[in-house]
Amino acid sequence: MKIIFKITLILILCLYLAILSKLILFKYIPLSEIINHFNFTYNEYHWRSNNFVPFKTINFYLFLADINLDIRIENLAGNIIGFMPFGFILPLLAKKFQKLGSVTLATFCLSLTFELVQLVFEFGSFDVDDLILNTVGGILGYLPIKLVFLIIHLKKKNINITQF
Repeated sequence: MKIIFKITLILILCLYLAILSKLILFKYIPLSEIINHFNFTYNEYHWRSNNFVPFKTINFYLFLADINLDIRIENLAGNIIGFMPFGFILPLLAKKFQKLGSVTLATFCLSLTFELVQLVFEFGSFDVDDLILNTVGGILGYLPIKLVFLIIHLKKKNINITQF
């Protein structure tokens, strides 16, 4: 039964990563146009739209932008919510991801991979704030699982104490 659970989680993780890739990398590009972005020709517009200054985009959407609230929520909360399943699934898959540091590092690395692909292949814009928000999302996804693990551990400990 445990192996079926792990296989199911792996399939869910693969489906999740495929959906996340579509939402992050190919949201503005039709599938028929994707191959054209692997030519390594850069025009200046894409390079200027990148953000390497921490909290610049977050500050813009929270305090400076004169745009619709829906767009603010989509850009800020969307980055957090999009990575919450990653932080939720990893601890269920492997014991080495049952620590906050491991999940944080894995989420950061996944986010960095997406951001670098966007930078190199011009599928979007590199934004250091996306790294921050995505990593926070992975951490927030991890917290409910950690809470469940703690409750299970405490119940097991209580059962062991009451048996003596």
